[in-house]
Amino acid sequence: MSLVLVTKREALVLADPRRSADRAGEYLLHRHFTADELPRLRVQIEECAAWAGLSEARRGDFVLAVDEIANNAIEHAGGTGSLLLRRIGDELECRISDSGPGFSEDVIPRILPGLDGATNGRGLWLTQLVTDRLVISAGAVGAVVTLSMRLR
Repeated sequence: MSLVLVTKREALVLADPRRSADRAGEYLLHRHFTADELPRLRVQIEECAAWAGLSEARRGDFVLAVDEIANNAIEHAGGTGSLLLRRIGDELECRISDSGPGFSEDVIPRILPGLDGATNGRGLWLTQLVTDRLVISAGAVGAVVTLSMRLR
């Protein structure tokens, strides 16, 4: 069993590896975040990804992708977001939701932003490039961005 310290602003949930996962997967981390908490969030994502079995080579890309989407929630959607990280089968999935105006996959540039004159969209473009799956959908309020990587 893992001992985890939890503050009022975050909830860190590490799944017990002896327990079988339900259909929703094993929840590894669920928390709300603001800009001040992004450095700690990156560390937590790295730790959970390692615990879940994501290879070291892919772990850096995963943390980078999650950081880009979390930063977008801060910058474009009101300064806060909510993150849910879970292991589902052989995938590590991160879902970030916000309360901003929402957006669709149409805003992801087709080529590297800057080469086509675009001044934004680099984080979404990069996330799409390094992850195995990227889905953008509307939430009850705002957007929900789900990204995942296969563990093996």
